[in-house]
Amino acid sequence: MADKANQRTMSVPPSPAAALIDGLQQMLQTATGRPVRRVETHISWVLLDGEFAWKVKKPVRLGFLDFSALEARRHGCEEELRLNRRLAPAIYLDVVPIYGSATAPRLGGDGKPIEYALRMEQFAAGALLSERLAAGSLATTAIDRLAARLAAFHAAAPAAAGETPYGAPAAILAATSKVLGGLQAQVGARTVADLHDWCAAQGRRLRARFVARKCRGWVREGHGDLHLDNLVTLGDGVTAFDCVEFDPGLRWIDVQSDIAFLTMDLTAHGRSDLAWRFLDRWLEATGDHAGVAVLRYYAVYRALVRALVTGLRRAEGLASAGPDYVGTARRLAAAGDARLLITHGLSGSGKSHVAQRVLEVAGAIRLRSDVERKRLFGLHPLDASAPVAHDIYAPAATRRTYTRLRESAAAVLDAGYPVIVDAAFLRARERDAFCRLADRKGVPFTILHCHADPAVLRQRVQARSTRRDDASEADLAVLERQLRDHDALSPDEDLVCITVDTNAPLDVNAIARRWKAAR
Repeated sequence: MADKANQRTMSVPPSPAAALIDGLQQMLQTATGRPVRRVETHISWVLLDGEFAWKVKKPVRLGFLDFSALEARRHGCEEELRLNRRLAPAIYLDVVPIYGSATAPRLGGDGKPIEYALRMEQFAAGALLSERLAAGSLATTAIDRLAARLAAFHAAAPAAAGETPYGAPAAILAATSKVLGGLQAQVGARTVADLHDWCAAQGRRLRARFVARKCRGWVREGHGDLHLDNLVTLGDGVTAFDCVEFDPGLRWIDVQSDIAFLTMDLTAHGRSDLAWRFLDRWLEATGDHAGVAVLRYYAVYRALVRALVTGLRRAEGLASAGPDYVGTARRLAAAGDARLLITHGLSGSGKSHVAQRVLEVAGAIRLRSDVERKRLFGLHPLDASAPVAHDIYAPAATRRTYTRLRESAAAVLDAGYPVIVDAAFLRARERDAFCRLADRKGVPFTILHCHADPAVLRQRVQARSTRRDDASEADLAVLERQLRDHDALSPDEDLVCITVDTNAPLDVNAIARRWKAAR
């Protein structure tokens, strides 16, 4: 573990606990022969000796935790180890008793422990996602791997039992009210009142949805604190660490609340493109498109949480300037621009590539026919469909796929988000069904028509079939059938169409502007 970007080395206040940290720091420096850095948060100290990070909890009693007793700190260390080894086993090593005295502490040994330390692997400075983002070195592949890892983590996490309070409307609204109460001293009363009114109104509107989410198993034992300072690049992947161990209610949450933290934080740091990309990848892996109904509420809540914690740490001199999280909460609460875009084009025309770029720039939720078709038959995106008993590309399966896409698009539109439906849409009846959906929802309807020379289409399809790195299984035979038989766009459809020649350089910003300007 390394010191986080918004922390700084602090002088030690004269207290028995701080004296122990002073003694422990000196002991580690003597044992290792290296300088040992000290990092302080509002609930712990961390000593960095160049190989390990030694985390000692402060004997504090705050509104949301009580570590005043040694036994509570021991239990907290053991819980932190157990819970964080779910996602970061390479970082979290063990809990080590501290013996001796404050002036002459020993790690391990015998006798009666005077304190406990959580031993972790120290990672390199600059490896936090917040630091990578600031340095401009955060790759999109890292975001993709993180989304896949968290989707798998959420799928494997246990679901909350019905009799528990976790994820219930009362618990959700109480948590929000508590955070807003804490913000009273940090921001203007009018701002807090406005946010309270919005959260209360949304809480009433979403009450039945919260109940249904828990009944369907979406409230699970997650991470609870997935912001950029709790994510680190290790090797070619991203690891989440420092989950919430001190309050089960803060980690037994809707999975949408877990991922809302990261999407919010990326947005607050000016990288909404990465936020939409992460969300796209996570939704593709989980299929939880219906869950976006609660996503905006949780994103606002997470912004308020981060605002509160950052304010507390700044008051203690433990944080420097950072994003305006209250402003982020207000912008997220005011957001909402539901609109519907469908792609149109033959296999190899670049529909998915263009859709990916547009969703990142414009901000949208995508539904891919290739992925949803396979999901209907219990397949993962890269699974081959040949072993499946039923032909997943038969006309009946195609009708089921477009019905699923239409139902999911309706749910996302109802949540107030722009939607991109990434499918071939080679039949007029398929396009008409989505045009009617847009009419029913009262949102703009746009067709994104992608085309390229037939020779280029054949080359792309052949290359993709060779790579086998995409959900699409369309081969040259499929492409030849499409070239011979497809319904051209009608004059009326041309009026709502954005045409893209994917042989030419792609101006994704121009495409996004045209789509967002549609009325």
